[in-house]
Amino acid sequence: MSGPGQPDPARNGVVQPSATSQEIYDGGMAVRREVLSDEHVDRANAAKDGFTEDFQDMITRIAWGGIWTRPGLTRQMRSAVTITAMVAHGHWEELAMHIRAALRNGLSRDEIKEILLQTAIYCGVPSANTAFKTAQQVFRELDATHTNEPHPTR
Repeated sequence: MSGPGQPDPARNGVVQPSATSQEIYDGGMAVRREVLSDEHVDRANAAKDGFTEDFQDMITRIAWGGIWTRPGLTRQMRSAVTITAMVAHGHWEELAMHIRAALRNGLSRDEIKEILLQTAIYCGVPSANTAFKTAQQVFRELDATHTNEPHPTR
């Protein structure tokens, strides 16, 4: 039971007081695969070496296990926030990855467009311009590989 002064057992996603490091990693990896795709995560894991292995472990445990498993925001909201952060900081390759993830998380292309329009005001028009070009490229790539699938616009 939770209430004032009582811990909420669901509050921290997989990062519970009794969770092991392996449980946090496994929970993070499950969400990472759901959001980014098995193919993406498999490529990232295949590319890791002694230099990048600790970084891959850290983002799986902390970003995906510690943050993305938390119940406080929907995955759609987390995608919206992440897209905005990528635009604000000019991380264009990561933006492309997270546009794909946003679609996997249930955002429509129209919702992504609205997020990018919002970024034009708060992150700057030049950044939003690049973001729109990045999104167009992602959509073209998806359309080329999924020509028979519908593309929801909600």
